[in-house]
Amino acid sequence: MIMGLPGAGKTTLARALAPLLNAVLFNADEVRANINRDLGYGHPDRVEHARRMGWMCDRVAQAGHYAIADFICPTPETRTAFGPAFVIFVDRIVAGRFEDTNRLFVRPSQFDLRVTPEGGPEHWASLIVSRLGPNA
Repeated sequence: MIMGLPGAGKTTLARALAPLLNAVLFNADEVRANINRDLGYGHPDRVEHARRMGWMCDRVAQAGHYAIADFICPTPETRTAFGPAFVIFVDRIVAGRFEDTNRLFVRPSQFDLRVTPEGGPEHWASLIVSRLGPNA
C-alpha cells in the first residue's frame, strides 16, 4: 500500500514501482470512478473503500503477483479495513489539496518505509524493490 496525503506523490511513485514488480496497480481515484461509484467521502464510505481495495489486492496476491494500492487511507480504521500490507507512507508534504482530508488524516504510527522529499520516484521505487527482497 502506498498511502499519504493528496498531492504527496503516491501515484507518481506507484507508476514508477509497478513495472519494476510487474505489479497490478489499483489507483483509488480510478477504482472510485469505476467500481466504487456507490461510495462517497464520509468516514464509513472511506472505510468500505479501503476494505474493497484490500480485497482486490488480496486476490492478486493470492494469484502469486504483486498488487499496489495507491490511495490516501487517511485513518487507522481505513488501514485496519485494508488489511495487512507492506505500507509505504509518502510523507513529502504537510497538507494536501483538500482541507477536509487534511483534517481527517492521521499520520500512520506504523509503516515499512517512509518516503521523504529527498530523492525522486525512481530512487524510492528501487529502494522499495530492494526492501521487498530478492524475489521482487
